[in-house]
Amino acid sequence: MEVSRLKLTVVGAGAVGTAIAYAALIRGVARTVALLDVNEAKVEAEVLDLRHGLEFVPGATVIGGSDPSVASDSNVVIFTAGAKQKPGQSRLELAEATIELTRRALPPIVAAAPDAVFIMVTNPVDVVTYAALKFTGLPPNRLFGSGTVLDTSRLRHLLAIHCGVAVQNVHAYIAGEHGDSEIPLWSTATIGAVPLDQWRPLEGRDPLDAAVREQIRRDVVESAYRIIAGKGATNYAIGLAAVRITEAIFGDEHRVLPVSTLIADGPEGIDDVCLSLPTIVDARGAGERLAVSLSDDEAAGLRASADTLHRTQAHFDL
Repeated sequence: MEVSRLKLTVVGAGAVGTAIAYAALIRGVARTVALLDVNEAKVEAEVLDLRHGLEFVPGATVIGGSDPSVASDSNVVIFTAGAKQKPGQSRLELAEATIELTRRALPPIVAAAPDAVFIMVTNPVDVVTYAALKFTGLPPNRLFGSGTVLDTSRLRHLLAIHCGVAVQNVHAYIAGEHGDSEIPLWSTATIGAVPLDQWRPLEGRDPLDAAVREQIRRDVVESAYRIIAGKGATNYAIGLAAVRITEAIFGDEHRVLPVSTLIADGPEGIDDVCLSLPTIVDARGAGERLAVSLSDDEAAGLRASADTLHRTQAHFDL
């Protein structure tokens, strides 16, 4: 896609939405960045603030408003609107209010931008993505969730610190729900070309044993709760993660990212649920999932994660 013609619309001008817009401008991913929010005064203020920095970023235009027409001609729409997560509240507890908001807000935006790829970021992202597919009728490649892209970044960051290597050389994924039941795929993780189960600690570093792996897993799962308790919301890292997904679409990169897609006849008998597995992301949106080998424990964990999401979907008659 030609950058000069690309348009990104971000739905929701809260902490996450504005972080996405800000990251998109800094990285120069689109020529037009649009903000859409029902709070007219808020969105106008955010647009004005972003415009005042345009001198310092690659050439772009920033627009915004409260009418869905703001999204017209968008190539990618990122949906962040939803109820704010409170300290101690799980992502799945957010579901009811956010699903209803999605039911009302999303179809008019799809009508305004019928050819766009939609990335759902609002939590609980897997259930909201499943609901959004039902409400819009869009094909799964053109509507999917940010999934565990951020969780995977958290995992790689913690592994890099423990092992003393650059985070770019850590190749490991979080799969399943973006939430408490997510699982690290330890059995296929590598550092450089070394499988994680064969990693020998560098001089002065501690071993990466089972206890350390479990602590890292807990830190990944609990990190969002710690951030929310301290500052009210996670926004910077998810802003960068959402923009990275967008870049993979705009650049037709065929990049492997653990986005949340609709699983039908999937691995381990998983069916009719949105969850994250390593997936090719390109100009079509979310494409083919990789056939990842799972250990017995990972397979059981993925099935348990899917069961958690199925129960939530059933609770809301989805």
